[in-house]
Amino acid sequence: MKKGLKIVTIGGGSSYTPELIEGFIKRHAELPVRELWLVDIEAGKEKLNIVGEMAKRMVKAAGIDCDVHLTLDRRHALQDADFVTTQFRVGLLDARIKDEAIPLKHGMIGQETNGAGGMLKAFRTIPVVLGIVEDMKELCPNAWLINFTNPAGMVTEAVLRYGQWEKVIGLCNVPVMAVKTEAALLQKEEKDLFFKFAGINHLHWHRVYDKDGGEVTAELIDKLYGPDADPGKIVENIRDMRFLSDQIAQLGMLPCPYHRYYYMTGNMLEEELQEAQHEGTRGQVVKKLEESLFELYKDPNLDYKPKELEQRGGAYYSDAACEIINSIYNNKGTQMVVNTRNRGSVSDLPYDSAVEVTSLITAHGAEPVHFGAFPPAQRGLLQVMKAMEELTVEAAVTGDYATALQAFTLNPLVTSGDIAKAVLDELLEAHKEYLPQFFSKELVGTRV
Repeated sequence: MKKGLKIVTIGGGSSYTPELIEGFIKRHAELPVRELWLVDIEAGKEKLNIVGEMAKRMVKAAGIDCDVHLTLDRRHALQDADFVTTQFRVGLLDARIKDEAIPLKHGMIGQETNGAGGMLKAFRTIPVVLGIVEDMKELCPNAWLINFTNPAGMVTEAVLRYGQWEKVIGLCNVPVMAVKTEAALLQKEEKDLFFKFAGINHLHWHRVYDKDGGEVTAELIDKLYGPDADPGKIVENIRDMRFLSDQIAQLGMLPCPYHRYYYMTGNMLEEELQEAQHEGTRGQVVKKLEESLFELYKDPNLDYKPKELEQRGGAYYSDAACEIINSIYNNKGTQMVVNTRNRGSVSDLPYDSAVEVTSLITAHGAEPVHFGAFPPAQRGLLQVMKAMEELTVEAAVTGDYATALQAFTLNPLVTSGDIAKAVLDELLEAHKEYLPQFFSKELVGTRV
Protein backbone atom coordinates (compact mmCIF):
# COMPACT_ATOMS: atom_id res chain seq x y z
CA MET A 1 0.00 0.00 0.00
CA LYS A 2 1.14 3.55 -0.67
CA LYS A 3 2.32 5.80 2.11
CA GLY A 4 -0.61 7.81 3.32
CA LEU A 5 -3.98 6.09 3.24
CA LYS A 6 -7.18 7.12 1.55
CA ILE A 7 -10.25 5.92 3.42
CA VAL A 8 -13.80 6.31 2.14
CA THR A 9 -16.78 6.08 4.52
CA ILE A 10 -20.13 5.51 2.81
CA GLY A 11 -22.85 6.74 5.10
CA GLY A 12 -20.51 9.46 6.30
CA GLY A 13 -23.42 11.50 7.69
CA SER A 14 -24.05 8.83 10.32
CA SER A 15 -24.19 9.79 13.98
CA TYR A 16 -21.45 7.18 14.53
CA THR A 17 -18.90 9.06 12.40
CA PRO A 18 -17.32 11.00 15.33
CA GLU A 19 -16.26 7.68 16.88
CA LEU A 20 -14.67 6.70 13.56
CA ILE A 21 -12.74 9.96 13.46
CA GLU A 22 -11.64 9.49 17.06
CA GLY A 23 -10.43 5.98 16.20
CA PHE A 24 -8.28 7.21 13.33
CA ILE A 25 -6.90 10.08 15.40
CA LYS A 26 -5.72 7.90 18.26
CA ARG A 27 -4.04 5.45 15.84
CA HIS A 28 -2.52 8.09 13.59
CA ALA A 29 1.07 7.28 14.59
CA GLU A 30 0.76 3.79 13.07
CA LEU A 31 -2.16 4.35 10.67
CA PRO A 32 -1.32 7.33 8.43
CA VAL A 33 -4.73 8.38 7.13
CA ARG A 34 -4.07 11.30 4.80
CA GLU A 35 -7.49 11.50 3.11
CA LEU A 36 -10.85 10.71 4.66
CA TRP A 37 -13.83 10.96 2.34
CA LEU A 38 -17.29 11.07 3.92
CA VAL A 39 -19.95 10.09 1.39
CA ASP A 40 -23.73 10.28 1.66
CA ILE A 41 -26.85 10.67 -0.46
CA GLU A 42 -28.95 13.76 -1.14
CA ALA A 43 -31.41 12.85 1.65
CA GLY A 44 -28.49 12.76 4.10
CA LYS A 45 -26.81 15.95 2.92
CA GLU A 46 -27.70 18.06 5.96
CA LYS A 47 -26.40 15.45 8.42
CA LEU A 48 -23.28 14.93 6.30
CA ASN A 49 -22.49 18.64 6.45
CA ILE A 50 -23.07 18.78 10.22
CA VAL A 51 -21.00 15.75 11.12
CA GLY A 52 -18.45 16.50 8.42
CA GLU A 53 -17.69 19.93 9.84
CA MET A 54 -17.39 18.36 13.28
CA ALA A 55 -14.95 15.79 11.83
CA LYS A 56 -12.82 18.60 10.45
CA ARG A 57 -12.78 20.27 13.87
CA MET A 58 -11.73 17.00 15.53
CA VAL A 59 -8.86 16.51 13.07
CA LYS A 60 -7.72 20.11 13.48
CA ALA A 61 -7.85 19.87 17.28
CA ALA A 62 -5.76 16.69 17.15
CA GLY A 63 -3.15 18.44 15.01
CA ILE A 64 -2.84 15.60 12.52
CA ASP A 65 -2.21 15.78 8.78
CA CYS A 66 -5.49 14.49 7.34
CA ASP A 67 -7.81 16.09 4.81
CA VAL A 68 -11.53 15.48 5.35
CA HIS A 69 -13.67 15.64 2.20
CA LEU A 70 -17.49 15.67 2.03
CA THR A 71 -19.29 14.51 -1.11
CA LEU A 72 -22.48 13.06 -2.54
CA ASP A 73 -20.51 11.58 -5.44
CA ARG A 74 -19.65 8.02 -4.41
CA ARG A 75 -17.67 7.15 -7.52
CA HIS A 76 -15.52 10.25 -7.24
CA ALA A 77 -14.72 9.39 -3.64
CA LEU A 78 -13.87 5.74 -4.35
CA GLN A 79 -11.14 6.45 -6.91
CA ASP A 80 -7.89 4.85 -5.65
CA ALA A 81 -9.22 4.24 -2.13
CA ASP A 82 -7.26 1.90 0.17
CA PHE A 83 -10.16 1.08 2.52
CA VAL A 84 -13.92 1.54 2.20
CA THR A 85 -16.19 1.44 5.24
CA THR A 86 -19.97 1.19 4.99
CA GLN A 87 -22.34 2.40 7.72
CA PHE A 88 -25.57 3.41 6.01
CA ARG A 89 -29.29 2.73 6.39
CA VAL A 90 -31.40 2.49 3.23
CA GLY A 91 -34.63 4.37 3.89
CA LEU A 92 -33.17 6.04 7.00
CA LEU A 93 -34.72 5.52 10.44
CA ASP A 94 -38.26 5.81 9.07
CA ALA A 95 -37.66 2.49 7.30
CA ARG A 96 -36.51 0.90 10.55
CA ILE A 97 -39.64 2.08 12.30
CA LYS A 98 -41.77 0.37 9.64
CA ASP A 99 -39.72 -2.81 10.01
CA GLU A 100 -40.59 -2.78 13.71
CA ALA A 101 -44.20 -1.61 13.62
CA ILE A 102 -45.64 -3.78 10.83
CA PRO A 103 -44.66 -7.20 12.29
CA LEU A 104 -45.80 -6.06 15.75
CA LYS A 105 -49.21 -5.25 14.30
CA HIS A 106 -49.49 -8.91 13.29
CA GLY A 107 -48.32 -10.26 16.64
CA MET A 108 -44.67 -10.90 15.68
CA ILE A 109 -41.31 -9.62 16.89
CA GLY A 110 -40.55 -6.28 15.23
CA GLN A 111 -36.79 -5.76 15.30
CA GLU A 112 -34.10 -4.15 13.20
CA THR A 113 -32.10 -7.27 12.30
CA ASN A 114 -34.22 -10.18 13.53
CA GLY A 115 -37.44 -11.65 12.17
CA ALA A 116 -39.42 -10.10 9.35
CA GLY A 117 -38.00 -6.60 9.82
CA GLY A 118 -34.44 -7.83 9.64
CA MET A 119 -35.12 -9.62 6.36
CA LEU A 120 -36.62 -6.48 4.84
CA LYS A 121 -33.55 -4.54 5.90
CA ALA A 122 -31.47 -7.11 4.03
CA PHE A 123 -33.68 -6.80 0.92
CA ARG A 124 -33.09 -3.02 0.87
CA THR A 125 -29.43 -3.06 1.80
CA ILE A 126 -27.81 -5.89 -0.16
CA PRO A 127 -28.39 -4.50 -3.68
CA VAL A 128 -26.85 -1.18 -2.61
CA VAL A 129 -23.78 -2.89 -1.13
CA LEU A 130 -23.34 -4.99 -4.26
CA GLY A 131 -23.48 -1.78 -6.30
CA ILE A 132 -20.68 -0.36 -4.15
CA VAL A 133 -18.66 -3.52 -4.77
CA GLU A 134 -19.07 -3.12 -8.53
CA ASP A 135 -17.78 0.45 -8.25
CA MET A 136 -14.84 -0.77 -6.18
CA LYS A 137 -13.90 -3.37 -8.79
CA GLU A 138 -13.53 -0.55 -11.29
CA LEU A 139 -12.20 2.32 -9.18
CA CYS A 140 -10.23 0.79 -6.28
CA PRO A 141 -9.72 -2.91 -7.04
CA ASN A 142 -7.12 -3.35 -4.28
CA ALA A 143 -9.21 -1.82 -1.51
CA TRP A 144 -10.67 -3.60 1.51
CA LEU A 145 -14.38 -3.30 2.32
CA ILE A 146 -15.07 -3.06 6.04
CA ASN A 147 -18.83 -3.28 6.54
CA PHE A 148 -20.79 -2.49 9.68
CA THR A 149 -24.10 -1.89 7.94
CA ASN A 150 -26.70 -4.30 9.32
CA PRO A 151 -27.54 -7.08 8.87
CA ALA A 152 -23.75 -7.46 8.83
CA GLY A 153 -23.66 -11.24 8.38
CA MET A 154 -26.04 -11.34 5.43
CA VAL A 155 -24.26 -8.39 3.82
CA THR A 156 -20.94 -10.24 4.13
CA GLU A 157 -22.55 -13.39 2.68
CA ALA A 158 -23.89 -11.40 -0.28
CA VAL A 159 -20.53 -9.74 -0.99
CA LEU A 160 -18.69 -13.08 -0.91
CA ARG A 161 -21.28 -15.13 -2.80
CA TYR A 162 -22.79 -12.70 -5.30
CA GLY A 163 -20.29 -9.85 -5.34
CA GLN A 164 -17.39 -12.27 -5.76
CA TRP A 165 -15.30 -9.93 -3.61
CA GLU A 166 -12.95 -11.61 -1.15
CA LYS A 167 -11.50 -8.50 0.48
CA VAL A 168 -14.43 -7.95 2.84
CA ILE A 169 -14.81 -8.12 6.60
CA GLY A 170 -18.11 -7.62 8.41
CA LEU A 171 -18.26 -6.17 11.90
CA CYS A 172 -20.68 -6.15 14.84
CA ASN A 173 -20.21 -4.44 18.20
CA VAL A 174 -22.03 -7.11 20.25
CA PRO A 175 -18.94 -9.32 20.77
CA VAL A 176 -16.91 -6.21 21.63
CA MET A 177 -19.41 -5.30 24.36
CA ALA A 178 -19.52 -8.90 25.62
CA VAL A 179 -15.73 -8.99 26.00
CA LYS A 180 -15.70 -5.72 27.95
CA THR A 181 -18.61 -6.75 30.20
CA GLU A 182 -17.30 -10.21 30.97
CA ALA A 183 -13.72 -9.12 31.65
CA ALA A 184 -15.06 -6.57 34.14
CA LEU A 185 -17.22 -9.21 35.83
CA LEU A 186 -14.16 -11.41 36.30
CA GLN A 187 -12.12 -8.38 37.42
CA LYS A 188 -9.51 -9.21 34.79
CA GLU A 189 -7.90 -7.40 31.89
CA GLU A 190 -9.27 -8.26 28.45
CA LYS A 191 -5.78 -9.21 27.31
CA ASP A 192 -5.59 -11.88 30.04
CA LEU A 193 -8.63 -13.74 28.66
CA PHE A 194 -9.25 -15.66 25.45
CA PHE A 195 -12.75 -15.35 23.99
CA LYS A 196 -13.71 -18.02 21.47
CA PHE A 197 -16.80 -16.96 19.50
CA ALA A 198 -18.57 -18.85 16.72
CA GLY A 199 -21.90 -18.74 14.87
CA ILE A 200 -23.43 -16.13 12.62
CA ASN A 201 -24.16 -12.45 13.13
CA HIS A 202 -26.51 -11.90 16.09
CA LEU A 203 -26.63 -15.68 16.59
CA HIS A 204 -23.32 -16.75 18.08
CA TRP A 205 -22.12 -18.44 21.26
CA HIS A 206 -18.76 -18.22 22.97
CA ARG A 207 -16.48 -19.74 25.57
CA VAL A 208 -13.89 -17.96 27.69
CA TYR A 209 -10.49 -19.07 28.99
CA ASP A 210 -8.03 -17.47 31.39
CA LYS A 211 -4.32 -16.89 30.71
CA ASP A 212 -3.45 -20.27 32.23
CA GLY A 213 -5.76 -22.08 29.82
CA GLY A 214 -8.48 -22.76 32.36
CA GLU A 215 -12.05 -22.35 31.14
CA VAL A 216 -14.11 -19.74 33.02
CA THR A 217 -17.28 -20.03 30.93
CA ALA A 218 -19.32 -21.72 33.69
CA GLU A 219 -18.36 -19.00 36.18
CA LEU A 220 -19.51 -16.32 33.75
CA ILE A 221 -22.76 -18.16 33.01
CA ASP A 222 -23.51 -18.20 36.73
CA LYS A 223 -22.63 -14.52 37.18
CA LEU A 224 -24.64 -13.40 34.16
CA TYR A 225 -27.51 -15.87 33.92
CA GLY A 226 -27.68 -17.85 37.15
CA PRO A 227 -30.82 -17.83 39.35
CA ASP A 228 -29.57 -14.84 41.37
CA ALA A 229 -27.97 -12.90 38.53
CA ASP A 230 -28.86 -9.43 37.33
CA PRO A 231 -29.25 -9.81 33.54
CA GLY A 232 -27.50 -6.50 32.91
CA LYS A 233 -27.27 -4.70 29.59
CA ILE A 234 -24.66 -5.65 27.01
CA VAL A 235 -26.21 -3.78 24.09
CA GLU A 236 -28.44 -0.71 24.32
CA ASN A 237 -31.15 -1.86 21.94
CA ILE A 238 -32.10 -5.11 23.71
CA ARG A 239 -34.29 -5.22 26.78
CA ASP A 240 -32.60 -6.37 30.02
CA MET A 241 -34.47 -9.65 30.13
CA ARG A 242 -33.49 -12.81 31.92
CA PHE A 243 -32.81 -16.13 30.23
CA LEU A 244 -33.95 -19.44 31.72
CA SER A 245 -30.90 -20.28 33.84
CA ASP A 246 -31.24 -24.07 33.48
CA GLN A 247 -31.28 -23.76 29.70
CA ILE A 248 -28.19 -21.57 29.51
CA ALA A 249 -26.33 -23.83 31.95
CA GLN A 250 -27.11 -26.79 29.67
CA LEU A 251 -25.66 -24.93 26.68
CA GLY A 252 -22.30 -24.67 28.39
CA MET A 253 -21.62 -21.55 26.33
CA LEU A 254 -22.45 -17.88 26.66
CA PRO A 255 -25.26 -16.77 24.34
CA CYS A 256 -25.44 -13.62 22.26
CA PRO A 257 -27.89 -11.11 23.82
CA TYR A 258 -30.01 -11.41 20.66
CA HIS A 259 -30.75 -15.02 21.59
CA ARG A 260 -33.46 -13.61 23.83
CA TYR A 261 -35.55 -13.26 20.67
CA TYR A 262 -35.31 -17.03 20.11
CA TYR A 263 -35.08 -18.39 23.67
CA MET A 264 -37.66 -16.01 25.21
CA THR A 265 -39.81 -15.11 22.21
CA GLY A 266 -43.14 -14.62 23.97
CA ASN A 267 -41.65 -12.46 26.71
CA MET A 268 -39.74 -10.34 24.22
CA LEU A 269 -42.82 -9.84 22.07
CA GLU A 270 -44.83 -8.74 25.09
CA GLU A 271 -42.14 -6.23 26.05
CA GLU A 272 -41.96 -4.86 22.50
CA LEU A 273 -45.70 -4.39 22.34
CA GLN A 274 -45.70 -2.51 25.66
CA GLU A 275 -42.80 -0.31 24.58
CA ALA A 276 -44.47 0.50 21.26
CA GLN A 277 -47.57 1.68 23.12
CA HIS A 278 -45.62 3.89 25.52
CA GLU A 279 -42.17 5.27 24.61
CA GLY A 280 -42.38 3.90 21.05
CA THR A 281 -40.41 1.27 19.16
CA ARG A 282 -36.64 1.28 19.44
CA GLY A 283 -36.43 3.01 16.06
CA GLN A 284 -38.63 5.85 17.31
CA VAL A 285 -36.48 6.20 20.45
CA VAL A 286 -33.29 6.23 18.37
CA LYS A 287 -34.72 8.83 16.01
CA LYS A 288 -35.23 11.23 18.93
CA LEU A 289 -31.77 10.44 20.28
CA GLU A 290 -30.20 11.12 16.88
CA GLU A 291 -31.95 14.46 16.68
CA SER A 292 -30.41 15.48 20.00
CA LEU A 293 -26.98 14.18 18.93
CA PHE A 294 -27.00 16.27 15.77
CA GLU A 295 -27.97 19.32 17.79
CA LEU A 296 -24.82 18.66 19.83
CA TYR A 297 -22.75 18.17 16.68
CA LYS A 298 -23.79 21.62 15.41
CA ASP A 299 -21.87 23.29 18.24
CA PRO A 300 -18.91 25.02 16.53
CA ASN A 301 -16.84 24.46 19.67
CA LEU A 302 -17.39 20.70 19.80
CA ASP A 303 -14.22 19.01 18.56
CA TYR A 304 -14.39 15.63 20.33
CA LYS A 305 -16.78 12.66 20.49
CA PRO A 306 -19.52 13.42 23.05
CA LYS A 307 -20.32 10.81 25.70
CA GLU A 308 -23.98 10.89 24.64
CA LEU A 309 -23.08 8.89 21.51
CA GLU A 310 -22.68 5.76 23.65
CA GLN A 311 -26.45 5.77 24.26
CA ARG A 312 -27.03 5.30 20.53
CA GLY A 313 -26.65 1.52 20.75
CA GLY A 314 -23.63 1.05 18.49
CA ALA A 315 -20.80 1.94 20.83
CA TYR A 316 -17.35 0.68 19.77
CA TYR A 317 -18.49 -0.22 16.22
CA SER A 318 -16.42 2.48 14.60
CA ASP A 319 -13.41 2.06 16.85
CA ALA A 320 -13.37 -1.67 16.05
CA ALA A 321 -13.49 -0.82 12.34
CA CYS A 322 -10.43 1.39 12.81
CA GLU A 323 -8.61 -1.45 14.54
CA ILE A 324 -9.42 -3.85 11.68
CA ILE A 325 -7.94 -1.36 9.21
CA ASN A 326 -4.94 -0.85 11.47
CA SER A 327 -4.35 -4.58 11.81
CA ILE A 328 -4.57 -5.17 8.05
CA TYR A 329 -2.31 -2.23 7.22
CA ASN A 330 0.32 -3.19 9.82
CA ASN A 331 -0.16 -6.98 9.64
CA LYS A 332 -0.71 -7.00 13.41
CA GLY A 333 -2.58 -10.27 13.81
CA THR A 334 -5.06 -8.67 16.21
CA GLN A 335 -7.62 -11.08 17.66
CA MET A 336 -11.15 -9.86 16.81
CA VAL A 337 -14.63 -11.30 16.27
CA VAL A 338 -15.67 -10.62 12.66
CA ASN A 339 -17.85 -11.83 9.81
CA THR A 340 -15.72 -13.64 7.27
CA ARG A 341 -15.68 -16.75 5.09
CA ASN A 342 -16.02 -19.90 7.19
CA ARG A 343 -13.26 -22.02 5.63
CA GLY A 344 -14.08 -24.88 7.98
CA SER A 345 -13.87 -22.96 11.25
CA VAL A 346 -17.50 -23.89 12.09
CA SER A 347 -17.90 -27.42 10.83
CA ASP A 348 -21.71 -27.35 11.08
CA LEU A 349 -21.99 -24.66 8.37
CA PRO A 350 -21.04 -24.60 4.67
CA TYR A 351 -17.33 -24.16 4.03
CA ASP A 352 -17.75 -21.06 1.85
CA SER A 353 -20.49 -19.33 3.84
CA ALA A 354 -20.10 -16.22 6.02
CA VAL A 355 -19.76 -16.81 9.75
CA GLU A 356 -19.11 -14.63 12.79
CA VAL A 357 -16.06 -16.07 14.48
CA THR A 358 -12.96 -15.19 16.47
CA SER A 359 -10.26 -14.40 13.91
CA LEU A 360 -6.75 -13.06 13.58
CA ILE A 361 -6.63 -9.94 11.40
CA THR A 362 -3.51 -9.80 9.22
CA ALA A 363 -2.44 -8.22 5.94
CA HIS A 364 -4.35 -10.91 4.05
CA GLY A 365 -7.55 -10.35 6.01
CA ALA A 366 -9.36 -12.41 8.64
CA GLU A 367 -7.96 -15.82 9.53
CA PRO A 368 -10.76 -17.60 11.45
CA VAL A 369 -9.90 -19.59 14.55
CA HIS A 370 -11.12 -23.18 14.34
CA PHE A 371 -14.18 -23.80 16.54
CA GLY A 372 -15.45 -27.19 15.37
CA ALA A 373 -18.93 -28.64 15.83
CA PHE A 374 -21.73 -27.44 18.10
CA PRO A 375 -23.91 -29.61 20.37
CA PRO A 376 -27.50 -30.26 19.16
CA ALA A 377 -29.17 -27.31 20.93
CA GLN A 378 -26.91 -24.77 19.24
CA ARG A 379 -26.50 -26.65 15.97
CA GLY A 380 -30.22 -26.98 15.26
CA LEU A 381 -31.02 -23.28 15.58
CA LEU A 382 -27.80 -22.23 13.85
CA GLN A 383 -28.40 -24.34 10.74
CA VAL A 384 -32.00 -23.19 10.41
CA MET A 385 -30.96 -19.55 10.70
CA LYS A 386 -28.11 -19.96 8.22
CA ALA A 387 -30.48 -21.48 5.69
CA MET A 388 -32.85 -18.54 6.29
CA GLU A 389 -29.96 -16.14 5.67
CA GLU A 390 -29.04 -17.85 2.41
CA LEU A 391 -32.63 -17.60 1.17
CA THR A 392 -32.90 -13.98 2.27
CA VAL A 393 -29.72 -13.03 0.42
CA GLU A 394 -30.91 -14.85 -2.69
CA ALA A 395 -34.25 -13.05 -2.56
CA ALA A 396 -32.53 -9.68 -2.07
CA VAL A 397 -30.40 -10.26 -5.17
CA THR A 398 -33.02 -11.82 -7.45
CA GLY A 399 -36.18 -10.11 -6.25
CA ASP A 400 -37.91 -13.50 -6.37
CA TYR A 401 -41.09 -13.32 -4.30
CA ALA A 402 -41.39 -17.06 -3.68
CA THR A 403 -37.84 -17.19 -2.32
CA ALA A 404 -38.62 -14.29 0.00
CA LEU A 405 -41.74 -16.10 1.23
CA GLN A 406 -39.68 -19.25 1.79
CA ALA A 407 -37.22 -17.25 3.90
CA PHE A 408 -40.10 -15.82 5.94
CA THR A 409 -41.53 -19.31 6.46
CA LEU A 410 -38.20 -20.63 7.70
CA ASN A 411 -37.54 -17.82 10.19
CA PRO A 412 -38.50 -18.92 13.73
CA LEU A 413 -39.73 -15.41 14.57
CA VAL A 414 -42.25 -15.31 11.72
CA THR A 415 -45.61 -17.06 12.00
CA SER A 416 -45.86 -19.25 8.91
CA GLY A 417 -48.67 -19.51 6.38
CA ASP A 418 -51.12 -16.75 5.51
CA ILE A 419 -49.81 -14.42 8.23
CA ALA A 420 -46.26 -14.67 6.91
CA LYS A 421 -47.52 -13.83 3.44
CA ALA A 422 -49.58 -10.90 4.71
CA VAL A 423 -46.61 -9.43 6.62
CA LEU A 424 -44.27 -9.91 3.66
CA ASP A 425 -46.73 -8.22 1.32
CA GLU A 426 -47.29 -5.28 3.65
CA LEU A 427 -43.57 -4.78 4.24
CA LEU A 428 -42.75 -4.98 0.54
CA GLU A 429 -45.41 -2.40 -0.24
CA ALA A 430 -44.25 -0.14 2.62
CA HIS A 431 -40.69 -0.16 1.25
CA LYS A 432 -41.56 -0.26 -2.45
CA GLU A 433 -39.40 2.78 -3.19
CA TYR A 434 -36.27 0.86 -2.14
CA LEU A 435 -37.13 -2.56 -3.60
CA PRO A 436 -37.15 -2.26 -7.40
CA GLN A 437 -35.94 -5.86 -7.73
CA PHE A 438 -39.32 -7.07 -6.40
CA PHE A 439 -41.52 -4.68 -8.33
CA SER A 440 -40.24 -5.05 -11.89
CA LYS A 441 -41.59 -8.57 -12.34
CA GLU A 442 -44.92 -10.18 -13.08
CA LEU A 443 -44.58 -12.00 -9.76
CA VAL A 444 -46.03 -8.89 -8.14
CA GLY A 445 -49.43 -10.22 -9.04
CA THR A 446 -49.02 -13.30 -6.86
CA ARG A 447 -49.14 -11.19 -3.72
CA VAL A 448 -52.85 -10.48 -3.84
